Amino acid sequence: MAAERLFERPVCVQVRCQGCEERRLNVRVNIELLSISNPVHKKDLAVRLTDDTDPFFLYNLVISEEDFQSLKSQQGLLVDFSAFPQKFIDLLQQCIQEQNKDIPRFLLQLVSSAPVLDHTPVSLNVVETNPFKHLTHLSLKFLPGNDAEIKKFLASCLKCLKEDKIMLEEKLRKTEENLTRQLSYTQQSLSEKSRELDKLKNEWTSYTTALTNKHTQELTNEKERALQAQAQYQQQHEQQKKELENLHQKSVQQLQNRLSELEVINKDLTERRYKGDSTVRELKAKLSGIEDECQRTKQEVLSLRRENTTLDAECHEKEKLINQLQTRVAVLEQEIKDKDQLVIRTKEVLDATQEQKVILEESTEKKQSHIEKLETTIKSLSAELLKANEIIKKLQGDLKTLMSKLKLKNTVTIQQEKLLAEKEERLQKEQRELQETGQSLRMKEQEVCKLQEQLETTIQKLEESKQLLKTNENVITWLNKQLNEIQMAKKLETSAPTTHGAVRSALSPHGLPDRPSFPSSGINHPLSPLYAFQNFAELAHNKNVSSQCPVPKAGTLTFHFALLVLQVQCNTQLSKINPCSSVQTVAAASSHPANKENGDNLGLESKYFKKKDDSIPLRGLSQNTLNSEYLKPYLPTKAQPSPKAAVTPASAYFPG
Repeated sequence: MAAERLFERPVCVQVRCQGCEERRLNVRVNIELLSISNPVHKKDLAVRLTDDTDPFFLYNLVISEEDFQSLKSQQGLLVDFSAFPQKFIDLLQQCIQEQNKDIPRFLLQLVSSAPVLDHTPVSLNVVETNPFKHLTHLSLKFLPGNDAEIKKFLASCLKCLKEDKIMLEEKLRKTEENLTRQLSYTQQSLSEKSRELDKLKNEWTSYTTALTNKHTQELTNEKERALQAQAQYQQQHEQQKKELENLHQKSVQQLQNRLSELEVINKDLTERRYKGDSTVRELKAKLSGIEDECQRTKQEVLSLRRENTTLDAECHEKEKLINQLQTRVAVLEQEIKDKDQLVIRTKEVLDATQEQKVILEESTEKKQSHIEKLETTIKSLSAELLKANEIIKKLQGDLKTLMSKLKLKNTVTIQQEKLLAEKEERLQKEQRELQETGQSLRMKEQEVCKLQEQLETTIQKLEESKQLLKTNENVITWLNKQLNEIQMAKKLETSAPTTHGAVRSALSPHGLPDRPSFPSSGINHPLSPLYAFQNFAELAHNKNVSSQCPVPKAGTLTFHFALLVLQVQCNTQLSKINPCSSVQTVAAASSHPANKENGDNLGLESKYFKKKDDSIPLRGLSQNTLNSEYLKPYLPTKAQPSPKAAVTPASAYFPG
């Protein structure tokens, strides 16, 4: 027995029961054509009504050819059995099209004689409504399904669900594989594209710079050539113009002279003619002689005409010469225009290169947008995975409801329940696997977030190091200003008359120079040079130095440089006051060298000399830095220290 499915769709049906209100119900209509070849070949039309929400809602109708003949005679049908299924499907299609309207034209009515649809025969009516009457096109009687048919239907539904589940599992596995492949491929392509983009940027910058340089050089060269050629052509044109004007003036003068001569001759001839006329009147006898003279005059006129024609020919040739010169001038102007067009073309080539640059930048932006689209697709796929999880959960709920109803109905379905339990366990395993995959995806996202946080921390560290550098630069500029002020004071002291009494008046009550203070470096109170350099041994063993002279952690560089300036100033002042005392103080300072590289900490706590992770490593300056031009104005000039009493090297106070 072969079954051919013709129609299967949910249709909105109006349910009418005896003594109950009308209600709407979504019923799935399944139409199949059954062909039976044993023992006799015949065809039956099977129609089944089911409800997706109620698995026990089942009504069947099987129409054979003999049954159709009785139905045809009862309801006055005009179609054969072969055309009846298609006509019935057309009516159902019209009902589906009209079901969303407020007043549908075609309706499907499920009429039952019982108060409730519970194992009682029903009739399915296809009704056409109009303002006058409800016309019933077709009425089919359906029988409720018995237990065996319901079991068979439920088994087929279970089989379909299993097949759908397997299909979904395969689809999920394929989507996961495709996603992983796409992710790896997109990451590889992203890295490759970023490399290509960097290469293209570098190549394009070099190419554009080379092109711009080349085109600027060519433009300047072409402009110079064009200007030179234009100047030459203008000079040649002016010279030729002047020559032509001179020639034209000469020819005009010659023609004017010739004309004047001809006019004189013409006047003479007119006079002669008048004289001839008078002589003709007077001397008719001398007619023959006068005729001869007349002939001669005619010959002279002919000769004059010939001369006139020759003069006309000469004028024509001159005009030809002028036209040739004009054409030459036009050719020169055309060449100048061609040169201008060449310059315009070079400018257009430059514009085209700039447009190509813009196009390349747009292509890079498009690639970035494509990468963002790929990321959005990955997010959408993860959302689809979540939706698939929800669908599986819904299927599990449906299966549980089916199990409870099957337990109530029959004990025969216990084996099927066991099978369903096994399937549920498999489903739970698959859900666990799905959850594990989701957790792995979340872990990857967390790793990405951690990497972004590391990036942000590195950027913050960079900014902090930049701020540290800026503060150090500000401190160094302040110290330079202080050094310049000391140098100016020293110059003023050397220029002014210095005596022993003046020196004593400039000193403090203890016979020492005023103590300088360094507020920006963290030393808020004035510091005595003798205290700083004669008592280094006591400071090294004193633990409360930080309370007396607070030094900021970030300003160790400033503190060392301030100590160096104090030492230089102390040496200069002491050398002025008492050369012997300066030797003693320097000796005392050399007995306790404050060289950081040798391990002494200048009497400060060890926390100010600890190496930080984010600090910039500094190296000590060489001892020759004291002899550099930068510190020469601050070194003592009058009293030279002895070789034993050497000045503490600058590397002890100014590392790196």
